[in-house]
Amino acid sequence: MAVAGSSGFSPTQLAARAAYLLRGNDLGVMTSAAPKLYPHMWSWDAAFVAVGLAPLSVERAVVELDTLLSAQWKNGMIPHIVFADGAGGDYFPGPDRWECALLAAHAPQHPDTSGIMQPPVHVIAVQRILEHARRRGRSTRAVAEEFLDRRWADLMRWHRWLAHARDPGGAGRITLYHGWESGMDNSPRWDSAYANVVVGPDLPPYRRIDTEVVRDPAQRPSDTEYDRYLWLVEQMRRARYDDAALVSAVSFAVQDVFVSAVFALACDVLADIGEEQSRPLADVRDLRSWADRFRAGVIATTDERTGAARDFDLRAGHWISTKTLAMFAPLLCGGLPRPAERALLRTFEGPQFCGHPDLRFAAPPSTSPVAKEFRPREYWRGPVWPVMTWLFSWAFARRGWADRSALLREEGLRQASDGTFAEYYEPFSGAPLGSMQQSWTAAAVLDWLG
Repeated sequence: MAVAGSSGFSPTQLAARAAYLLRGNDLGVMTSAAPKLYPHMWSWDAAFVAVGLAPLSVERAVVELDTLLSAQWKNGMIPHIVFADGAGGDYFPGPDRWECALLAAHAPQHPDTSGIMQPPVHVIAVQRILEHARRRGRSTRAVAEEFLDRRWADLMRWHRWLAHARDPGGAGRITLYHGWESGMDNSPRWDSAYANVVVGPDLPPYRRIDTEVVRDPAQRPSDTEYDRYLWLVEQMRRARYDDAALVSAVSFAVQDVFVSAVFALACDVLADIGEEQSRPLADVRDLRSWADRFRAGVIATTDERTGAARDFDLRAGHWISTKTLAMFAPLLCGGLPRPAERALLRTFEGPQFCGHPDLRFAAPPSTSPVAKEFRPREYWRGPVWPVMTWLFSWAFARRGWADRSALLREEGLRQASDGTFAEYYEPFSGAPLGSMQQSWTAAAVLDWLG
């Protein structure tokens, strides 16, 4: 039977194709984010990939997270890229541009990594691994529990680094020094902050690879944007990626409300795991404290009437209000007064987002179709990202909103039933865009169907 309302693949066929894709993108101990455009391991991609691997093989899902955590920096940061030796393909900026092993005191000598972070969704994968392991035999449960024994301290170091190094002022919001750290690289959220980045005349030359893979320039950031991206990397290099130095050395510094909400949620998830698995009470107390602090930090950004959340530009000293997925950050972490939460849900489900009458599928576009910045084919400026549909569906289920979660799952599966497993989709036509054979899109499908 085909997925409801779709002429695409049936659920059984779709699951088989998704599993086949992940096997094809498997490099041995890591999964490439996508074979052509992203031939290495990305931090938050790896977490979502592990979510999708868990119903297939708990053991292989554990290997994915083990590989990522083996590249963790000594200060606790999980880098946003772990470069695969001999992965094939090309990618820019690669290890030679970042030079983390040479410049950063805390970076590993091997493997090569980038020098920035990505959203802390990793413990969601740990939770899903533990849930699947409980349904299996004793040996599989042992693999999951041994992983937690082995990596608990690393997960705590990651959360502690986020809570301290990336919230130096104690506002309860994660500070980013590059839009790439948000995962939403060219979102309208960053337009004003990027506009204030003045590229120096000594920016080293470079050649883009992404536009050679995705030929349609309307789907990718512009060359001007890329100059700013690379200038920020250059500023970080010159600061030797030092946490204390970045506070003043980089032209871009924004408190990201979406990443902050994800972090608050992740702290609660890891605390739940810690309680269930009898981890140190001091760790659990720290996690609950961070969850409370960052939840409060998110709620402090919101509009009292609509519940919409805002980022804060530390360099310019002003709030950033955009009609993007970030405004729904409180729906992930909770904490809004009930009237504001109901208003925010109405916005999420209404004509500005999932309920827009021209959408092909009732899944959240990255930027509202009614926003002036909306561009339906350009990366994070309009397209629907299946992995974001998955994240909201999972979070809604956790918050007890079963019907809302189920609807997002159904729409996400209808969208993915074409079997392309695209990076993102045009919101009106449903056309697959960006990189095809995207691992985390396949992973979302496998979890939905698992």
